[in-house]
Amino acid sequence: MKDSNFLKEHNAKSLWHPMAHPGDSLANPPAIITSAQGVKITDIDGHEVVDAVGGLWNVNLGFSCQVVKDAIATQLDVLPYYSTFRGTTNDKVIQLAEELRTFFAPDGLTRAFFTSGGSDSVETALRLARQYHKIRGEEGRTKFLSLKKGYHGTHMGGASVNGNANFRTQYEPLLPGCHHIPAPYTYRNPFNETDPERLAQLCLQALEDEIAFQGAGTIAAFIMEPVLGAGGVIPPHKSFMPGVRDICTKHGILLIADEVITAFGRTGSWSGSRHWGVQPDMMATAKAITNGYFPFGAVMIADHMTETFEKDTTGKAAIGHGYTYSGHPVGAAAALACLAETQRLNIPENAAARGSQIHHGLLALQHKYELIGDVRGGHGLMCALELVSDRATKAAVDKKTIGKLQEVAYEAGAMVRVSGPNIILSPPLVLSAAEADTILSALDTGFAAVS
Repeated sequence: MKDSNFLKEHNAKSLWHPMAHPGDSLANPPAIITSAQGVKITDIDGHEVVDAVGGLWNVNLGFSCQVVKDAIATQLDVLPYYSTFRGTTNDKVIQLAEELRTFFAPDGLTRAFFTSGGSDSVETALRLARQYHKIRGEEGRTKFLSLKKGYHGTHMGGASVNGNANFRTQYEPLLPGCHHIPAPYTYRNPFNETDPERLAQLCLQALEDEIAFQGAGTIAAFIMEPVLGAGGVIPPHKSFMPGVRDICTKHGILLIADEVITAFGRTGSWSGSRHWGVQPDMMATAKAITNGYFPFGAVMIADHMTETFEKDTTGKAAIGHGYTYSGHPVGAAAALACLAETQRLNIPENAAARGSQIHHGLLALQHKYELIGDVRGGHGLMCALELVSDRATKAAVDKKTIGKLQEVAYEAGAMVRVSGPNIILSPPLVLSAAEADTILSALDTGFAAVS
């Protein structure tokens, strides 16, 4: 391996980083992470911190989950790769599909279509939604509805249903027929409504209005995150997702739950849909399915959809979609081990407890620092702080201030994620109470340095 001097000298010179300006990466070289243990990461200078980002929402079981590592190593020796395209499969992916069928039975989902990750899963769900309606003779159902502030990955389909201009503007024109409604975001919304329940109803009315405007017979699916994640951790009122489910059912529109972040315990429930008591028609999963140790994902599909596809005799149900790494045996082996360990540890229980601890700690910081305009959380281990320069006007804080805060917090013991004016926290779900306190203490130090 190259020495530390070489790595620092060449940091970002030959590599373009995702979600960053290439020039900024050169001017402000990224932290070079060289090792990890438990829920802590260590950089090239030996500085160890609690990873409050959880890799990227995906290392739910931490960086030392040996059973998943062993499953990967064993599978590499037995069958490192084979395709699951028509005519071949592998033993591990068959086993995994059966385990996922059992796991997602309470969500009403019984079939799995395997992918390489979250963006792939979203793209797959969007495609299958259109195909489903075509099989049923409703070729006109091609449009998609989604929430402003929602995030659904980076493929052209996912970018088209994304609700954040940062992921859209430079890549337009995107997929036609994608329309957005206001998110149930109490801190900023076009209705100036701060009551979560009333806001949920206003957003549901906006959905009904958009369906009436577009024509229900032109809409294939509505896609949403049970708790909006990358858009700033925006949890809706408990009535919102059930309301969306009812509206979609009434109008024959499929409901796609984007659970790339929320599935497998993040919300304090086994899935985000289950958290709100909703059964979607499809669910996009990835990230925690292998604890981040192998790129892998799965779209879970409801019975009524599988019957439509499997009983078709016209040929329209032949799926002309898939990935080289769909059902990768190493990924499937990792997912089997990860799922078993996630269940053995009853991960949602700790996610709920530590999430409550951090949420209350963030509320206490809000009382202490005027920079904190809004605190969001209360549903497992996903929380956010929205920073403002003025609470009265809600003007966003400048990039220099939030960058300095992140830097000081890192030096004080915690890696936190900055997204626009938000500090987002999504630590591993095996986080201890003491490690949660470390995150809060590091943030306190960071705020003190910029206040």
